[in-house]
Amino acid sequence: MSSAKKIFGTDGVRGTANIEPVTAETALKLGRAAAHVFKNLQGSARVRGKHKIVIGKDTRLSGYMLENALSSGILAMGVDVLFIGPLPTPGVAYVTRSLRADAGIVITASHNPYDDNGIKFFRPDGYKLDDVIEDQIEQLVFSGAIENIRPTADEIGKAVRIDDALGRYIEFAKASFPKGLTLEGMRIVVDCAHGAAYKSTPCVLRELGAEIIVYGNHPDGMNINKECGSMHPQQMCHKVYEYRADLGIAHDGDADRVILCDETGALIDGDDIMAVAGLFMLEHGLLKQKTLVSTVMSNAGLDVAINAAGGHVVRTDVGDKNVIDEMLRGGFNFGGEQSGHLIFGDHSTTGDGLVAALQILQIMNSMKEPLSKLTRCWARFPQILTNVRVREKKPLEELDGVMQLVGQAEQVLKADGGRVLLRYSGTEPKARLLMEGRDAAVLENWSKLICDAIKREVGA
Repeated sequence: MSSAKKIFGTDGVRGTANIEPVTAETALKLGRAAAHVFKNLQGSARVRGKHKIVIGKDTRLSGYMLENALSSGILAMGVDVLFIGPLPTPGVAYVTRSLRADAGIVITASHNPYDDNGIKFFRPDGYKLDDVIEDQIEQLVFSGAIENIRPTADEIGKAVRIDDALGRYIEFAKASFPKGLTLEGMRIVVDCAHGAAYKSTPCVLRELGAEIIVYGNHPDGMNINKECGSMHPQQMCHKVYEYRADLGIAHDGDADRVILCDETGALIDGDDIMAVAGLFMLEHGLLKQKTLVSTVMSNAGLDVAINAAGGHVVRTDVGDKNVIDEMLRGGFNFGGEQSGHLIFGDHSTTGDGLVAALQILQIMNSMKEPLSKLTRCWARFPQILTNVRVREKKPLEELDGVMQLVGQAEQVLKADGGRVLLRYSGTEPKARLLMEGRDAAVLENWSKLICDAIKREVGA
């Protein structure tokens, strides 16, 4: 591998399993590099004995391969491994903290199909790695600088399986729900996406007293996210209506996301959840600095609702890591993405689909209102998202006439609180145009003009 290559993307390492960089060979190098970096970040182990790294995963077939390769690299550097098996990404973050490990690793490709996989790292405090530490690990993977560091005899690490990791996470999630409340009398549909939450979410909801109709809870290594979960919520909405349930909950493969469904069968996305929870927290003095953190993809109606209630919305680039970084910088305690990553900072260090669902259930319980009525607290602006396939990602400023049209559209739309967002996809050969405003016809007109201009310049 060339030293110019990069393996870390916006959220760890991700790609097709058994094709670089998601191979056993690179995973072994990542294990060695990560063990070296985390071992040296801490002068001594956080608990007696050797340094320790937690490894969890979702339910993909390739998880076995990557789990063993990573652990081999870690053990070869004299660091112990704690296997915790299939567990949601937020569960891995929590168990890393709970066991006072030096780092945590979760093997997952989140909402992607089963043939993809990925590797994400957590610091000892349960937060995702910053760019500096990622760069250190990446440099060691490619440079070979630690090839001669090879502990022998009793200095080699050992691996153990932690049998109570699931139980620890279940108790942690339940602790985010007020002790005086129960879910008795509630009927809830749960779609586990055949992923990492197939045991934890049903168990927590049952223990809190809910009647549940659960599906997507029979993983076979190849059915994760397949026509189910937060990326395919239609079945959940149908079942909520069919069973006259009070709520539907759908996770993605690693359960750091949640998409809900109200009792009428209507879909409730991350923006709806942020509006309901943000306004509730504002009213009860629970939203730190009266500020909600969202990304540039969230609907402008969210800003209008929060501002009208005396709060403020801070926007970040796309990605839950960017949301969390801004929350830490500003001392804020709630943020999220339209896609369903919700970070309740008083409870978790990362997006947690189960904890987020429990907060909405708490609000429903407290206000004695169905979810359909709670979501009327805000009005969504009309929004058009268009993808244009491109042959090259030429700088947008160099596309003849495109940015001039964007500027003209912005002048028209911003008078009513609307906006234009044009960017290239980070993972596909596409330009993404988001138009938002109060008049859908105006949006469609400007969207066509801008997309046609992009196609003339760099269309595939």
